Amino acid sequence: MLKKRIRKPIVLLVAALFLVLGACANDENTESTENMEGMDHHNMNHSGSGEVPEGLKEAENPTYEVGSQAIIESDHMEGMKGAEATIVGAYDTTVYTISYTPTTGGERVENHKWVIHEELQDAGDAPLEPGTEVKVNAGHMKGMDGATAEIDSAEETTVYMVDFTPTTGGEKVKNHKWITESE
Repeated sequence: MLKKRIRKPIVLLVAALFLVLGACANDENTESTENMEGMDHHNMNHSGSGEVPEGLKEAENPTYEVGSQAIIESDHMEGMKGAEATIVGAYDTTVYTISYTPTTGGERVENHKWVIHEELQDAGDAPLEPGTEVKVNAGHMKGMDGATAEIDSAEETTVYMVDFTPTTGGEKVKNHKWITESE
């Protein structure tokens, strides 16, 4: 009888401990995926229409041909690193990391990867220098389209539009913009 009285509270205590530890682990995991590289990617439009900005030129000799497969090395979005991608489009352009405050309000987004030259309003022909203030004409994330941004970095390279299934599961991402050649 004494064993039953002791056993029940111990079982309840152990069960409560597991629940508390499990909740803490889930909170930490959520925080790390939401703030990868300081950004909340839950507002990111993972799939796109496949339309490309006016003036964007197809790459003549891309490393990865349209229709080919490649493994994504980038981790700037949850479930991307290690995913097998199908190349949907390859374009030669200048890519930028930008920092901006969303037009919908909220915290400033720092070093967003990637916006291309053709997605910037009145960008001209020459690549823009870091520190240049620009207006964004791209809706990769909620509140990005129409935002005033600052160029953080610029690189002339081939960018790819890709389809992939996230390594974390879920629906296939179609026409994702943009992955650079080095990614």
